[in-house]
Amino acid sequence: MDTTETFDSLVRAEFTPRTSYFNTASNGLLPARAVAALHEAALMRAEGRPLLPLHENVEICRELYARLAGVPAGRVAAGASVAAHTGVIALSLPAGAEVLTAEDDFTSVLNPFHVRGDLKVRTVPLERLAESVRPGTALVAVSATQSADGRLADLPALREAARAHGARTYVDFSQAVGWLPIDAAQYDFTATVSFKWLLGPHGAAFLTVPEDFGGLTPLLAGWVAGEAPWDSCYGPVAELAHSARRFDLTHALFTYAGLRSSLELLQEIGVSALRGHAVRLADRFRAGLATLGHEPVPAPGSAIVSVPGLGVRQPELSRAGIEASDRAGNLRAAFHLYNTEADVDHLLNALAG
Repeated sequence: MDTTETFDSLVRAEFTPRTSYFNTASNGLLPARAVAALHEAALMRAEGRPLLPLHENVEICRELYARLAGVPAGRVAAGASVAAHTGVIALSLPAGAEVLTAEDDFTSVLNPFHVRGDLKVRTVPLERLAESVRPGTALVAVSATQSADGRLADLPALREAARAHGARTYVDFSQAVGWLPIDAAQYDFTATVSFKWLLGPHGAAFLTVPEDFGGLTPLLAGWVAGEAPWDSCYGPVAELAHSARRFDLTHALFTYAGLRSSLELLQEIGVSALRGHAVRLADRFRAGLATLGHEPVPAPGSAIVSVPGLGVRQPELSRAGIEASDRAGNLRAAFHLYNTEADVDHLLNALAG
């Protein structure tokens, strides 16, 4: 993005929020181009037109996401949820394997390991995750940015510790990709949903895997996971895709129609410009909180700010036209393209009242 004026004009053209919206960590707003694409996709179905362009959107989204993630498209699987991707990873582990996780991480990153029943799931504070990797740890699973409070995991330290002990790594980038530069190639597995920072509709999630697939078995594979999908509609799939597409789940075509437009917008904006904008506003909010006598959860450099004790004020803020989240008693505000300094001041003034 070349100039502030270009950034601002593009954002104004794409977003028309009727509230001061700080709830991206739950659901990102849809840009105008994504709304138009969803409408066109629905018309295609309603009018009986060929749907091949909708299937092509899936591959375009795979390519666009791969650029954000820093991996070849052949390492990206297109699925439906982080929980489903976590489940495939959980099922790949031998009985008795140790999985190291962070306290109070998002459920989709954790629960499939617990449901197995025969894995040793060990939980430690986020700040102690890297130092807690030990001989015998099979996998470390963590969110890059904590959903509840915006804290950032020390991923470089985690990578080093995992490699030192021969552990695999699984990182959920759902609260990071788009505004935080990532390099999924540095981890064995990563996952991301479509409907938060990627500004897409619900119903899609991406999984990245190593070139050798990291020992995963495509237990959820259907016809779309075949090397020749349209020749894999009946009977067992004769030949699984030679790429990560073997882990694809049946595609929510409307979702990918909208998501393509959203990913194209993020590519136009650029991660650096989005990060600068979002973190600057988050820091403005942190500074304002200090003048009001409130101390947020320490999360320097994060686009998510969580304030202990203020979650109870979420309903009154919503009535005042301010959308944020109540998470475990904390007021959580997440900053994205469509937020402005005026939005931040609106929220601070409401909290001061």
